[in-house]
Amino acid sequence: MLVDLHNHTPLCKHADGTPEDYVKKAIATGTKYFGFSDHAPMRFDEEYRMDFSQMPLYETTVKGLKEKFYSDIEIFWGYEVDFLNSFIDNRVLERKVDYFIGSVHFLDSWGFDNPEFIGEYQNKNIDDIWKNYFKAVENMAKSGLFDIVGHIDLLKIFKYLPKTDIRVLSKSAISAIKKANMTIEINTSGFRKPINEQYPSRAILEMAYEFDIPITFGSDAHEIEHIAYKSAEAEILARECGYNACAIFLQRDRRLIKF
Repeated sequence: MLVDLHNHTPLCKHADGTPEDYVKKAIATGTKYFGFSDHAPMRFDEEYRMDFSQMPLYETTVKGLKEKFYSDIEIFWGYEVDFLNSFIDNRVLERKVDYFIGSVHFLDSWGFDNPEFIGEYQNKNIDDIWKNYFKAVENMAKSGLFDIVGHIDLLKIFKYLPKTDIRVLSKSAISAIKKANMTIEINTSGFRKPINEQYPSRAILEMAYEFDIPITFGSDAHEIEHIAYKSAEAEILARECGYNACAIFLQRDRRLIKF
């Protein structure tokens, strides 16, 4: 994987391995542009994210790795921010990051991708969930706060799929992403989940290409062995959908590079 911008650290309380070992693994797998984007602190679901007091440690750690390995790999950094309007904190948004990933992990207070709460699917109309989910993604894009859309169809994680064509359900969100000049990541963590495929699906990625929306890549690594997992498959899919370049970010300035 030439570019890998979505990776975590133990500060999020649900990842293992040192950040330095992540970087060494990335180098070993041929990654040239590597990014840390750990879960941003907020006063919600705090057991799965760093505390506000840990932001300086996170940033100093990444800066140190950037300097240590500058001749082997280019390291970027940012935050993955949950799109929860009343909980997004300016203490995060004011950081001088390379990029922000905006992600939807919650519908209201329901953490739909957490196995602890999988039973809630039995209480809901699946197509309605998908409509609400893509409305949240659309609103996230319209907020103008973020650079990258994280795992755009994460709701498919446990294989609760809609009857309605996914292209119909996602079209307004895709349009909003285009208008917001955002990038969509191809996130390989779905291969480690019950759905056993990347985010997004081929159908959504084809739509993104039709809308001329740039892509980037991310392992969404929470363990060292996650880095670059299924990266070849992700790049092949991107090429099959028409892409031959992907995005990197420096101080929130996007640049496209060939892959």
